[in-house]
Parts: sequence; structure tokens; C-alpha cells
Amino acid sequence: MGIKIFMVSFMVTSMLFFSLFIPTRLSITISSFRPAMNYFSVPKTNKTYPVTFAYLISASKGDSGKLKRLLRALYHPGNYYLIHMDYGAPESEHRDVAEYIASDPVYGQVGNVWVVEKRNLVTYRGPTMLATTLHAMAILLRTCHWDWFINLSASDYPLVTQDDLIQAFSELPREINFIQHSSHLGWKLNKRGKPIMIDPGLYSLNKSEIWWVIKQRSLPTSFKLYTAWTILSRSFAEYCIVGWENLPRTLLLYYTNFVSSPEGYFQTVICNSGDYKNTTANHDLHYITWDNPPKQHPRSLGVKDYRKMVLSSRPFARKFKRNDPVLDKIDRELLKRYHGKFSSGGWCSQGGKHRTCSGLRTENYGVLNPGPASRRLKSLLKKILSDRFFNKQQCK
Repeated sequence: MGIKIFMVSFMVTSMLFFSLFIPTRLSITISSFRPAMNYFSVPKTNKTYPVTFAYLISASKGDSGKLKRLLRALYHPGNYYLIHMDYGAPESEHRDVAEYIASDPVYGQVGNVWVVEKRNLVTYRGPTMLATTLHAMAILLRTCHWDWFINLSASDYPLVTQDDLIQAFSELPREINFIQHSSHLGWKLNKRGKPIMIDPGLYSLNKSEIWWVIKQRSLPTSFKLYTAWTILSRSFAEYCIVGWENLPRTLLLYYTNFVSSPEGYFQTVICNSGDYKNTTANHDLHYITWDNPPKQHPRSLGVKDYRKMVLSSRPFARKFKRNDPVLDKIDRELLKRYHGKFSSGGWCSQGGKHRTCSGLRTENYGVLNPGPASRRLKSLLKKILSDRFFNKQQCK
């Protein structure tokens, strides 16, 4: 009887998750503080950028300061930025971020930064984090055209300027997905694959820990598990949202009760898809160091990690404490970002040493001014996508 009750509960929860978060049910809930985007009023020029990125930046309680700084460091008029403040963050923080974005003259002029008005409750290690990511992808697919989707948290920070990133990605095939994946799960088979959990965020507005079901399940036989940061192509994002075959939805239901589902969902979808399994570059382009043991949580980075971060040639790193001195060093030496302004870029370049990047120069829209970091990142991407490594690192 207990098993029957559990199975009914599991099916109801799964279907609820499916009906709430499947993309056809999503609405574009852009904050009322932001005007609608105007694609044509800002750049009075025919110049465009070779590639475009769409960012989801997620934040929770106490993250508003980090979020503002990260957005400033990441900003570029050719990209798109969607901000999601967890429902667990106070309304005052959410309003503060929305008003900060609405009052900034550059954000207002370009109109490419939005705040999700109807916030989701996100539970650590629960599927609500995955639901929020899919929600953001659906919004961005409907709202604007872009080439790659990048998911960051307020604890991340760039190691390259956006001009560096755009220049380095400009020669890449648009179907490439940067997803670190492995079918050798090790301890995760027993700790992630077999346990069954319920995320209270699926049905409650009160934030609480996930709770566990005593009964465990066997590992799947109809698909293979893979094990979280990713850079996804627009084509693969459309496949996950629109899903012209049922695999993304089937796995979405499976991962409803999977621990830390964002670490495995996209990896498992792409590696079990005949159309996309050969589009994976087995790299997430993040610099992360893990606690030791048991290597489950990212360690906070500091000044002593700076040299290794630079030598890694990766465009992003995590995680950082608020206003850690290493962020000032990154701003000064890698991003050429001074006095709390924007990172260096051709779109706002005024020449001269230590000139602040403070506003859009319309005549410079479409102009790139990459630095040495672009060359380092290009070398890393060339290595990752070389025949020697790329073909051997495909999903097995």
C-alpha cells in the first residue's frame, strides 16, 4: 500500500511539474520597471556583432550587490541579459535590483537587460533550479535572437571582456555546445541516481530543504545518465524547449525527483539525442576548484588563485565572495574596468589609459576591441575543438 501511495504521489508531482514549467505554459514576465526592447532605435548603423550571447544571471537572498557588480562586468550592448531573483530574496532586494537597472542610462538606452517579475522559488539541489533555467531559455528564445545561452549565478565572474568572448566565438560553428559530461558517475550513481527526493518548491511558497523518500529506485535502462555549468547553442535550447521528439520531456519528468538535477539534465538530454550527441565540446569553460574531500562544493577563489585562473584561459570562474580583493585585480588587469564602470569594449572606447567605459558611443556599435585574453581563449577553443580532442571526447 505504501508503495502505491508513493507512486501516485510521484506521478501527481511529476505531472504538476510538467504542467507548471513546460515552455508552452510560460509567459514573458518582464519586470514592469523595464520598457519593451526596441531593436532599432539604439544603433544608428548597419554594423552588427558576429555572435550574440543570452545570459541568465540567478541570484538569491543577499546577492543584490554581487549581482549588480557582475552585470556591470558582463554588460555589452550586443548581448541580452535576464535577471532572476529567487523568491526567497526579500521583495526589497528584488525592487532594488529592478530600480537599479531601470535607472541606468545605458541599460535604458539599449533595452537589453530584464528582470523576471514573477519570481520562482528555487530550492538548493532541487529541480526548481532546473525549471527556472528552462523558463529563462523559453523567455529568451521568444524575445530575441542569440547564438549561445550562458547560465551564471551572482557568485560567478568573467575573466575576459565581452569583446574578447565575441571575437573568440566568432569563428566557431554555431551548433557547438560546451557541456562537460561523463557517463562514469562514480559515487554519484548511488548518491544522485538512486535516491528519490521531493522539492517543496514545487508546491509550497515557503522555502525549505528537499525531503527524501526512503525507497530508492534502480538506474534507468532506456537512457544513460551523464553528469553545472553549460554554454548551450540556440539550436539545442530550442530542442529542449520545443522538443520535436519526446526525450527532453521524458527526462524532465525523470529529473523531477533527481538530486541536483541541473548537474545532469542537459548532459543526459544531449548525450542521449541522436541529433545532438556529436555537438558536445566536453568542457564548461569555467575555472572552478573543489573542496577536498569530497569535491562536491566549489571553493571560494582569492588572490592566490589569480595566476591559475589566467593561465587556464577560461572565460568564467566561480565562486567569489562579495567584493573579494581578487575581483578588483580581475577588473583592473583583465577587464580594464575602472571606477565601477563597464568592462573595456569597442562600443564605449574613448582611448587613453584608464579611461572609464561609461556610456554607449552609437557610432562605435559593432566595433570590437579585444585584448590578449581573446587570443588565450581562442587557443583554448582551438584545442578543445581540434580533431585530436573533440572526436575522442564525444558522448560514449
